[in-house]
Amino acid sequence: MTSNELIKKGSNFLKKNKIKSHIIDAEILLSSISGESREKFLLKSNLEMSQKQIKSFNNLITRRALKKEPVAYLINKKEFWSMNFNVCKDVLIPRPETEILVETLAKYFKGHNPFILDIGTGSGCIIVSLLQELKNSKGVAIDISNKALKIAKKNSRIYNTSKRIKFINASISNFNSFKFDLIISNPPYVARHQFKNLDIGIKKFEPKLALDGGNDGLDVIRKVIYKSRKILKNNGMLAIEIGNGQYKKVSQILKLNKFKEKFLINDYKDNIRCILSVQNHY
Repeated sequence: MTSNELIKKGSNFLKKNKIKSHIIDAEILLSSISGESREKFLLKSNLEMSQKQIKSFNNLITRRALKKEPVAYLINKKEFWSMNFNVCKDVLIPRPETEILVETLAKYFKGHNPFILDIGTGSGCIIVSLLQELKNSKGVAIDISNKALKIAKKNSRIYNTSKRIKFINASISNFNSFKFDLIISNPPYVARHQFKNLDIGIKKFEPKLALDGGNDGLDVIRKVIYKSRKILKNNGMLAIEIGNGQYKKVSQILKLNKFKEKFLINDYKDNIRCILSVQNHY
């Protein structure tokens, strides 16, 4: 069977099982089995596939279609900031909205060398991507999950940033070590009563530890803001990702803790998803 025939067959099966991204998913899964990027693989159309490759592909397609397992976990990779980050079920899958945060911070700090703290680093995608842009910067990445830190360390080694990042297994509540120019966090922000409304792929496969923001979704956000007030340098910046519809409440918490909003970042559906603020010393 050829690669084109396999992609068509796999895509049709995904479509029947209500997977919207059925074509691209089939292409990514088959190219991962071939060991090439999707772009390179698609240039070599109509390749003869071996029985072993066909069997592997059918297995992945079945898991995607019937279990709704995310593609990133099936191939243990997710593209972010033009890099392929290792991911597994111990870390959240990097999202396109977070790339907008990285882009904004890279532009803002261009020509500077901020000392960065990444709270709840997960796969390490934010701090590794930022350090790729800010070549003379260093940082600290903390996470309460040792398994997540292993993945983040692996990614930082692949992209040659491991000598510039100190990885620490800690929660933000117990962290007091340094003072930072920039604190970034994509914290858990899903309210417990909203878990049932999450997409099945997120609810069933992504780590609850990285999603659960407590009863109102703001438990960890409050801790991050409160601690940042103490460990940010003068005029330091806090960049925090928030859930859809949380802007007003988070904005109030920031004001109470003497932060002044500098930038707001909207996602691709025009919802406010990131707040960048500075300490307000008036």
